[in-house]
Amino acid sequence: MTNALPIYHINREAFWHDPYPDLQTLRHTAPVAMVPELGAILITRRDDIFKYEKMIEIFSSDQPDGLMHVLMGQNMMRKDGPAHLGERRAIFPAMSPKTVRDHWQQKFIAATSKILDKLAPRGAADLVRDYAMPVSAQALIAMTGMTNMHWREMDRVSQGMIDGCSNYHGDPETAARCHDCTASIDRHIEARMPALRANPDRSLLSVQMQAGLSQPQIHANLKLVISGGQNEPRDAIAGAAWAVLHHSQ
Repeated sequence: MTNALPIYHINREAFWHDPYPDLQTLRHTAPVAMVPELGAILITRRDDIFKYEKMIEIFSSDQPDGLMHVLMGQNMMRKDGPAHLGERRAIFPAMSPKTVRDHWQQKFIAATSKILDKLAPRGAADLVRDYAMPVSAQALIAMTGMTNMHWREMDRVSQGMIDGCSNYHGDPETAARCHDCTASIDRHIEARMPALRANPDRSLLSVQMQAGLSQPQIHANLKLVISGGQNEPRDAIAGAAWAVLHHSQ
């Protein structure tokens, strides 16, 4: 299949700093192309991705040589069919809309109120660093069950894994930092498990244990949730707050 595809070469350093010019060129000239420098086929049009991602016999989520699998373990995002569905069902009790409404919402509000109370006497704060970052991290700590992790460490390990999984140019310092972050998560998971065996709750760690998932499955899925569960809510919280403050009318 790859022999029939157009070949598109990139400058990896330039692509790392700003991929959008190359992606724009690809969309207009070769929307499905082999990029040797990445060792990957890039599909750059939204409608094509929507169509082809469902063809798991060709575009499988199972990527044993991919950076996410190598650095974080094989989480449910890197599985297809029944293997994916089984783990998705296992975590659903922790993340269903009803559980968020009835269980997590009040915890999120309480944690946010504490952060705002701490910021109020200062009179000013950085919207991302001082507000959105700890709010997002405290929500993630509660929902994952990693209550033994400080919010700054949650932010650090999340960013470290994101950097590692996008480290296509093979920077050794980025890889080492990612390994350090995943090791920190592993330690925190192992430290929390005894308490959750004795007193199960609705957290992501606990429901996976209750469902009988293996240690590798539990660790990999928690790393998946942490990797995207900090930066994306953080940016959404900051962006929404900025929009309200600047467009109050």
